[in-house]
Amino acid sequence: MSKTNESDRPNSSATPRRVPTAGKATVLAIGKAFPSQLLPQDCLVEGYLRDTNCVDLAMKEKLERLCKTTTVRTRYTVMSKEILDKYPELATEGSATISQKLTIANQAVTEMAKAASLACFKQWGRPVEDITHVVYVSSSEIRLPGGDLYLASELGLRNDVNRIMLYFLGCYGGVTGLRVAKDIAENNPGSRVLLTTSETTILGFRPPNKSRPYDLVGAALFGDGAAAAIIGTDPIPKVESPFMELSYAVQQFLPGTHNVIDGRLTEEGINFKLGRDLPQKIDDNIEGFCKKLMEKAHNVEDFNDMFWAVHPGGPAILNRLESTLKLRGEKLDCSRKALMDFGNVSSNTIFYVMENMRDELMNKENGEEWGLALAFGPGITFEGILLRSLN
Repeated sequence: MSKTNESDRPNSSATPRRVPTAGKATVLAIGKAFPSQLLPQDCLVEGYLRDTNCVDLAMKEKLERLCKTTTVRTRYTVMSKEILDKYPELATEGSATISQKLTIANQAVTEMAKAASLACFKQWGRPVEDITHVVYVSSSEIRLPGGDLYLASELGLRNDVNRIMLYFLGCYGGVTGLRVAKDIAENNPGSRVLLTTSETTILGFRPPNKSRPYDLVGAALFGDGAAAAIIGTDPIPKVESPFMELSYAVQQFLPGTHNVIDGRLTEEGINFKLGRDLPQKIDDNIEGFCKKLMEKAHNVEDFNDMFWAVHPGGPAILNRLESTLKLRGEKLDCSRKALMDFGNVSSNTIFYVMENMRDELMNKENGEEWGLALAFGPGITFEGILLRSLN
């Protein structure tokens, strides 16, 4: 079963609110959900090596070092003793297990996506029949029909709801989903878009191998979960409580970087490789990308005058971003907290960061009006949205 983790509906009467811009997409509600199994980071090494029958002390020492450097404290995981008892071949090196992994993953992502969506509906306060569009994001399932149809059926959405699938975008998928939902909402007045992301690491689960050093990075960093948001323009007064406006969106890829983040589907599952130059590539290009977004904000001249919702791919990327853009130490606190509490949950994580940011801005006097949502992924692709806080 999935565990929902919802916040109380924001109290719009507690603090003065900015007026939404007519015709601009706003975030009306946000929700999240996780598998029932919580994994403390200090229990990961012994459990992972036991589950994969690994007795290599060098592997153990390396994983222990990685677990400390990730800054992750807790994560949620679909993988369980029951799954390994049912499918012991998952812990055997070289086994063709893609079929078994997809059987587990396809069901898990739908269950988590449904739970996150229900948490989102509860915060939104309107009936599910009012959803006109679905944008479904996942890098963790492969099937026809896709998870968008399964989710719509499970939630009882209208059968003429418009659905869009965004598959295998990786870590920037959540911000891509926001960009697509923004375009739909702004081009279809009165529409309400359910954006759902759902991810599990099951497809990449395998015993550690010295020829695949990134497997240990994945084991130390990534987690499972789902998120949901409802996007629409012109919120209904006293019915909907928008907290963020999606002002302007940009996507950009870096030519010649196709192999820096490389993922391949095999008979054993999915294999990932990260180039050592990934943080540097982001570092070299991020300032110009952020300036392109910041130029659309009103009366903002310094990066520190904005709030920052950055996908926490890992601590190294956050540290480089902070240094390159000369951000004050607290500017990336919401990203660091999401990484600490949930790990890198791929496309979902930006929503956990945005929820942290919403809560922070609601409790600040004279909080920043403008901010940036950023994510990076295969390509290398930059995805960014200029945000406007309505709190």
